[in-house]
Amino acid sequence: MYRPVATAAATGGVPTDNGDYVVTLDQVPRWNDAEIRSSLEYENEDPSFSKSFLSDPLTSPGEESGSNGLASRFPVDHEINSKIYLWRGQPWNLEVDAVVNSTNESMDEVHSSQGLHAAAGPGLAEECTTLGGCRTGMAKVTNAYDLPARRVIHTVGPKYAVKYHTAAENALSHCYRSCLELLIENGLRSIAMGCIYTEAKNYPREPAAHVAIRTVRRLLEKQKDKITAVVFCTSTSSDTEIYKRLLPLYFPRDKHEEAMAISKLPADVGDENGETIIHERKIRIKPLPKKVIPKPSQPPAEVPASDVGLVQRNSSYLDTYLDPAFMSLMKDPDQRRQEQWEKTAQARGGWNCAKMLGFGDIGGPPLSAAEEYSLHSRCLAKANSLNLSEIAEMKILYRGGVDSEGRPVMVVVGAHFLLRCLELERFILYVVKEFEPLIQKPYTIVYFHSAASLQVQPDLGWMRRLQQILGRKHQRNLHAIYVLHPTFHLKTAIFALQMFVDKVWKKVVYVDRLLQLFKYVPREQLTIPDFAFQHDIEVNGGKGLIVDPRTKYVYHRP
Repeated sequence: MYRPVATAAATGGVPTDNGDYVVTLDQVPRWNDAEIRSSLEYENEDPSFSKSFLSDPLTSPGEESGSNGLASRFPVDHEINSKIYLWRGQPWNLEVDAVVNSTNESMDEVHSSQGLHAAAGPGLAEECTTLGGCRTGMAKVTNAYDLPARRVIHTVGPKYAVKYHTAAENALSHCYRSCLELLIENGLRSIAMGCIYTEAKNYPREPAAHVAIRTVRRLLEKQKDKITAVVFCTSTSSDTEIYKRLLPLYFPRDKHEEAMAISKLPADVGDENGETIIHERKIRIKPLPKKVIPKPSQPPAEVPASDVGLVQRNSSYLDTYLDPAFMSLMKDPDQRRQEQWEKTAQARGGWNCAKMLGFGDIGGPPLSAAEEYSLHSRCLAKANSLNLSEIAEMKILYRGGVDSEGRPVMVVVGAHFLLRCLELERFILYVVKEFEPLIQKPYTIVYFHSAASLQVQPDLGWMRRLQQILGRKHQRNLHAIYVLHPTFHLKTAIFALQMFVDKVWKKVVYVDRLLQLFKYVPREQLTIPDFAFQHDIEVNGGKGLIVDPRTKYVYHRP
């Protein structure tokens, strides 16, 4: 089906009359060849494609030309460079050991590299159906059938989203590495690779090219004796220009390119495999400190054979080998329990006056960060496992829009808090569940105290416990609590919270009028109960006025 073509035609990517041709590696320009340094033009390039926005990173004006004494992360390696090829055309036209097919997890013909199955014949699709699909980032190998190559390596590229940029980058890196590893496992030595990323999966071309080139470089550094050729194949002018600009960064051909690449490379060029480094997920193992055991001045007394095990298990003997920082965390359980009792007794003794004033039991020792996290996790897991729809129907707590600075708003209606009809433990679980998506970033609380004084409210001890369950992230990300229509009793209670519980209550802002509240949170961002409008009119001197509950229009009572 295929036949060889002349060298000039191959380098230009021009097929013969019937469109079938074979290109050998001798006809493909090598990366370190002299003729490829100045240009890599092709006769069939789109003349309308502009290269002005794709400037060469090694010749960009206005940039520093020195390396500033920094060591190169990709030094010149002529042996590795001799294995790299850049060619404009389809990889399955090359006479190599293996070609790469970018496909989907089902490995069907529709989502494979365009034209590959037509060139290989029906046998390729039939064999793909027997492999059981392929996972993203992995690769599988089949026969090449009518292609000039010996094998086809199929791989599945990732979908790209900005939110999951790191995951997509590492999955794409794994695609290229899996293809090269399969090449070595099957005893093959040359491979032609097209662009695994596709427009359908929204992967930006230039970031993907960085991943492809650096992954190949890192693997060749370890396995260069087992691979003779890696051909980067491009099918568009934009991809060709991108590879021409980026290859000198990872495969510098002389000291000048190496020095220039130091300042042009991205800050993150991956680890030893080319994958993105995530410092938060690194496992850090601290070596044990080396301690010199002082020799005893006197010879040790002879110990009976029955007591040898006891001597070896002596704590002073173990202390010489264990990290002192770790040993300092290990306390006797009875000692820890005694200290906890003393803290509890001391805290409760100090806040008896608050309990006597009717504020409730707001004593007790503060929780540590680990204790707060454990308590919050248990409550959240329990809340997710329960049906709390009856509490949601009471509309005590619901999401609003955003405040004037774009922070999400949580609305609390005090008059809907019917203590006699509410189980507080279940309500706490509901609060934890509703607040969980909000407390991950800055947010605002709006509390309608309108007519809430008519209902029995929980004491401050309950409020303190709820605050402990929500945890420190809630306190840190809370911007403000806007309290509408506060009463003297409420202000007194909040003052007690500020004095005895936590400084987070100092974020409370008292708002006497609805119009004043709208300065902080726009009217259209709030669902306001009707009685709050009526209460605002009555409290602020608008007696005899009523509010249309539908239009919220204020007019005189007839």
